[in-house]
Amino acid sequence: MTKAERTRELIISKSAPLFNTKGVAGTSMSDILEATKLAKGSLYVHFENKEDLSHAVVDYHLNKLVESVNATLSKQATAKGKLFAYIDLFSDPLDPPFTGGCPLLNFGMEADDTDQKIRKKVNAIIEGSEQSIASIIKKGIADGEFKSGWDAREFATKLFAMIEGGIMMSRVAGSNKAIKVLIRALKKEIEEKEK
Repeated sequence: MTKAERTRELIISKSAPLFNTKGVAGTSMSDILEATKLAKGSLYVHFENKEDLSHAVVDYHLNKLVESVNATLSKQATAKGKLFAYIDLFSDPLDPPFTGGCPLLNFGMEADDTDQKIRKKVNAIIEGSEQSIASIIKKGIADGEFKSGWDAREFATKLFAMIEGGIMMSRVAGSNKAIKVLIRALKKEIEEKEK
């Protein structure tokens, strides 16, 4: 990696928690300069403007999120194990894996009306997550782990929406009560689909 590439990565990694906590609109260039300890000119050598940097930061966060999910799922041998591990990964919204909370929620809600590029990036991860969950269920059905007739795609959408909704509710309330209720319901439904 060249010095320029290392500097670019430093800017992204130091800016990422700011954007995820304060939002794109709420993060100022002075915040970024303070976090990176770089001169203004150095920033503009690597990024045309704050919007350009925000797109790189969103890519960074979404890639880290996908890596985290994939690493968690790869440790499980069964479909049920993978589904439970996915759910458990998001079980403590008050102590999230990323400073500021879930980047899908944070960037998705901010960008839905303001930045179509970010909205599309977030939507692609949501759709990919649902497909991944549905694939796990389909494999579980094919392997005889789950009952046939389970609508994998429908449950994948439900699981994803309930987890994201639970994260939002828990963070707003300052309590993990909501996510715990939803996790119990999701796990119960998965267990009811076992053969």
